[in-house]
Formats: sequence, C-alpha cells, structure tokens
Amino acid sequence: MSEKATTTEDWRELSIPGFISMIGPVRSRRVDGRKTYSLQTTANHENAIGVIHGGVITSLLDQVMAMEAWQAADRSPTVTIQMDTRFLASATSGDLLEANVTIRHATRSMMFVDAEITADNSLIATATSVMKIIKKAR
Repeated sequence: MSEKATTTEDWRELSIPGFISMIGPVRSRRVDGRKTYSLQTTANHENAIGVIHGGVITSLLDQVMAMEAWQAADRSPTVTIQMDTRFLASATSGDLLEANVTIRHATRSMMFVDAEITADNSLIATATSVMKIIKKAR
C-alpha cells in the first residue's frame, strides 16, 4: 500500500508511557482554541485485510478521552468504565487520524465523554465513554 502525503510539522509529540506508546506517537495541537490529537498510521497499524486495525482506532479513542477527562477533572486520574465505539469507515496506511473530544457531562465522580476520529476530513469512528474519576489521596 502506498504511503499518503501528510504533514505532522505543526503537531506536538506527547510523551505517554505504557501501551499507547507501542502504537504512537500521539501528537496534539490547538485548533480554534480546542485540542486535537493525531496518530500517523503506517503499515504496522494494518489488520489482515489491509486497513487500519479497529484496536488501533479504539485505543486512540480511549487514550484521548481519558486525557481530556483527566484535564477536566482537575488532573485527577480517570478510568474508563464503559466505552461504545462505532466504526463508520475504514482508514488506510498513511492516513493521519485526527481525534476530537467533547466532555458532555460531569458529576463529582463520573464523566461522560464523546470523541470522533477523522482522516482526510472523513469520519472514521465515534465513541462515547463513561469515565470514573478517582479522587486523589489527601
């Protein structure tokens, strides 16, 4: 599969330890005051039929929703207790996946979060999640 021409020069690489670093790097930038995240795909992200593996897309969605929830919860840790993902189109090697997150509602202990991933302005996947806010020890 041929690599598509993309640019990541205006993106800032995030240092995220653990599992996500195996599929990353994940990058971010601000667009119109809103943070957008990205992942540059390669052939290593493909599944057996030559499109980007759903696990890569789901992992990116989960990671960016958790980061935004963490920020919205005054940097208290958050964990995903439910996540529903809808795959709407496929992505291919070389696509720059861009993710946007919206905090839909928050209580003292829970956060309800929406996210979407696009590639070349086409909607690839959406997700909703319920995040549990873990209170910091005093």
